[in-house]
Amino acid sequence: MISFPKRPRLAALALLRRPLATLAFCLFSTAVWAVEPVRFSMADGSEEGLASKLRSGSLLRQTEQEADPTPLDFFAAALADYRRLTEVLYANGYYSGTINIRIDGREVALIPATSPPRDITEITVRVDPGKPFRFGAAELSPLPAGATLPEAFRSGKRARAEVVLGAAVSAQNAWRDAGHAKVEIAREDLIADHAAQRLDARIRLAPGPEVSFGNLILPHESMVRSDRIIDIAGLPKGARYSPADIEQAANRLRRTGAFRSVALSEAETLRDGDVLDVNAAVVDALPRRFGAGVEVSNQEGLRLSGFWLHRNFLGGAERFFVEGEVRDIGANTSRTDVALGVRLERPASFGADTTAFLRGDLLFEQEPLYDLETIEVGLGANRILTDHLTGEIELSFGYGRSDDSFGKREFSLFSTPMDLEWDHRDSDLDPQRGHFVKAGLTPYLGLSGTESGAQFTLDGRIYRPLVADRIVAAARLQFGSVSGSSLSGTAPNFLFQSGGGGTVRGQPYQSLGVDNGGTTSGGRSFLGLSGELRGKVRGNISLVGFADVGYIGAESFYDGTGEWHAGAGLGLRYDTAVGPIRLDVATPVSGSTGDGVQVYIGIGQAF
Repeated sequence: MISFPKRPRLAALALLRRPLATLAFCLFSTAVWAVEPVRFSMADGSEEGLASKLRSGSLLRQTEQEADPTPLDFFAAALADYRRLTEVLYANGYYSGTINIRIDGREVALIPATSPPRDITEITVRVDPGKPFRFGAAELSPLPAGATLPEAFRSGKRARAEVVLGAAVSAQNAWRDAGHAKVEIAREDLIADHAAQRLDARIRLAPGPEVSFGNLILPHESMVRSDRIIDIAGLPKGARYSPADIEQAANRLRRTGAFRSVALSEAETLRDGDVLDVNAAVVDALPRRFGAGVEVSNQEGLRLSGFWLHRNFLGGAERFFVEGEVRDIGANTSRTDVALGVRLERPASFGADTTAFLRGDLLFEQEPLYDLETIEVGLGANRILTDHLTGEIELSFGYGRSDDSFGKREFSLFSTPMDLEWDHRDSDLDPQRGHFVKAGLTPYLGLSGTESGAQFTLDGRIYRPLVADRIVAAARLQFGSVSGSSLSGTAPNFLFQSGGGGTVRGQPYQSLGVDNGGTTSGGRSFLGLSGELRGKVRGNISLVGFADVGYIGAESFYDGTGEWHAGAGLGLRYDTAVGPIRLDVATPVSGSTGDGVQVYIGIGQAF
């Protein structure tokens, strides 16, 4: 039996000395308690829900669920449960409880450790928590300017140990955020008055000096050069210490993909001048990687893609990326397309959060509305503006030859694509909640064969869980506009078409355009709307209902003179480690471009 003595300097709350984190033990699951061989009971009138928390925290319960536990396993678990159950009681504000754990009628605490039971018939656990305590004094000082303590750490509130822990951790974090990296607990007075069921908590902090960042120390070798690791991390040497800056530096290193693991830790002691060095431990990832993908549609045919990646191409975490794609293999509406691209990225160019890139692309497209061959080179930079917002700008030159409704022509142009992307989704391949917005503006200067103008695009998506997160509602809005250049004076790859897996399922790929007196071209305006309801059926299987509509017009903005078409259907999803496998079956709903049932197979959600 274990009971709590009257008026102690609280033993478990004095765990604040060894250290505070020990107080954090408190589990709140509601797992079912097995009856045999362990029996659990509470004193009459105990708080509802406390028994479940004690059972969840019990090592005896965990041992009982193991395969073939021995009597020695149960004996060891019973000895440990005195402390574990005490911590659960303290975490919930009970400091005068009594715990009895008996094996075949014998109190476990009185059984000699050298003579454990050889056979066990029954184990009983009985807990009398006593009355809950409330805070008398609740003091924690000093605090940095603007910091506040949790509302639960107040005189008269339930005196849960986790509240004391949370208040102390909150105050320490506030000092660390204010630049005091070595804040410590200087003194704690934690006294329980059992007669009054009151806990007096007085904690004094020693903030220590305000410190600044020193060097990033690299004790381990890496294939990435040390100077580049320091540049990529971007730890602000000489600036006031901030734990957020350390986490941001680690994230920058992880984003390169050059490292399998990254860990940054603060030096134990300060250097002269209250300077704090930071230790970096990195493990290199395998430098090379390759992958492949496949997508199938009964109208668009087979799409095969592949890539090869080198994560540390020049020794400075540069990424060299080669990708290729063959589309419309066996398509009913167009001939085979081929695309090949190379891209070299250098992180930490023009600042730690900016990645410079150089790219080149070859494209041979034979689409329903045009044939196109292009070669394009670009130089640009991508910058992470916030955790969810990125921006990109590029200088690009392109040359192409096309055969479309306006005849055969050659063209060259200079463009400056600019993108802003706000990604607040919980997943790229299978989002359940959040939103995504990407806006692009591409001014272009026609050097020959085309006019000058600008293309604007917008892609907005939103995801909301419904019905206990088993059903997800998803919606998408797409918008596009070309201004400044006429239909015949715009390169065909800058115009818009609708139909197919990326716009309107159920309608043939790129089947909706603009009628130019017997021939069809892409339009200067596009509007697309899509909606889905995704519902879990069983295990990894989900069903999806969807509807899409699209509009293409000859003018730069919607004026009602263009044409609409729509499609709808049902889909099946099977969750895998790399994302859901997607099967969509759709049919035309309205418009003049319909051509029977369309089937789409791929990886990831449609949007």
